[in-house]
Amino acid sequence: MSVQRSDRVLKCYRIGDPDGAFPIYDSEGARLYPGRWNTHTSPVIYTSEHYSTALLEKLVHANLVMPANQHFIEITIPNGVSYEIFQTAAHPGWDFRNETICKAFAQAWYDRRRAALLMVPSIPARLERNILINPRHPDSNGITTTMPEPVWWDERLYSKR
Repeated sequence: MSVQRSDRVLKCYRIGDPDGAFPIYDSEGARLYPGRWNTHTSPVIYTSEHYSTALLEKLVHANLVMPANQHFIEITIPNGVSYEIFQTAAHPGWDFRNETICKAFAQAWYDRRRAALLMVPSIPARLERNILINPRHPDSNGITTTMPEPVWWDERLYSKR
């Protein structure tokens, strides 16, 4: 595990409901409903490296019932922010249904505040990455977001034919 600092500005994306219970750029949902890479005690902000990956992740988790009022934000991560990359080859079984390997790795990353970002593979799009943001890490203070914009879904992505 090697913590590095970005040598360029990074962009990532997140989709949610701006009128929902939590702001789109928020970790409270992850605290209440942990995902593959977090527990109740490590609320992170899940983002995707690409807009298309964010769409695909939302579709996978929506179970063919797309939540209403979905908007996206673009997140700008300034040059110099610390990051760590999860090395899949070093963690056989990381992609099994049992999420223990992922949760344990990310919990240690979060608790020790090793880096502001943890770059992890997307399960539905293996060549793409998701970027987890630790909002407790001091480097995360410089991260900014755009105003939410509507997501225009193509019904062919999620409708039964």
